[in-house]
Amino acid sequence: MTSPLPATASDRSHLPAAVLWDMDGTLVDTEPYWMASEEELVSSFGGHWTHDDALLLVGQGLWTSAEILRSHGVEMEADAIVSWLTDRVQHKLETEGVPWRPGARELLSSLRERGVRTALVTMSVRRMAEQIVAQIPFDAFDLIVSGDEVEQPKPHPEPYLRAARLLEIDPRDAVAIEDSLVGLASAVASGAMAIGVPHIVPIPESDEHTLWTTLAGRTADDIAAVAAARTQTPKAEASR
Repeated sequence: MTSPLPATASDRSHLPAAVLWDMDGTLVDTEPYWMASEEELVSSFGGHWTHDDALLLVGQGLWTSAEILRSHGVEMEADAIVSWLTDRVQHKLETEGVPWRPGARELLSSLRERGVRTALVTMSVRRMAEQIVAQIPFDAFDLIVSGDEVEQPKPHPEPYLRAARLLEIDPRDAVAIEDSLVGLASAVASGAMAIGVPHIVPIPESDEHTLWTTLAGRTADDIAAVAAARTQTPKAEASR
């Protein structure tokens, strides 16, 4: 579906039980950091890594990405690849700064001011997620679900189902924000209302998600409008 009309007074009563956030590409613009690190790693083994190759990894779990990198000649175990890439990206975060996505922190702040619960649902490992969250100057998230804490990464619904379980909410009463088709597939499969905000990869319009071009200028009332739209149609059965 396309972006909803501006929120009305009645929409504001439809704030969701929680808003579940993707991190890389949604909260922060770290995809260029990952892509540069992937190219560096593949090149160190004499391989060739293109921008198109890197696009295939956007939104994927790190261990899934590691196997793809192994297929491109990286002679390391998957755990070692994940650790190496994470170290490189964390170093870039420390030396080059955290590149926030436009409007992301402002929307988070708006939600928290309205008392909406939030969770960060990322396929990056916890130590990197905590590094980024520590740079937000307010209590932004109730909890983090990271890629090293789930058995099935996105696009499987497990990450979002885990977040909902820890928050003790029905996932169908949550809104998820994602920047990739892989992440949206995970959110939709969990039963959550999904908002796609394309960045590195395009996201087509679909009846399964709402499409926003940016988070800039968005507030809790816009999230409420998305949740209000769900009440007009029967709730889909969430994946288990």
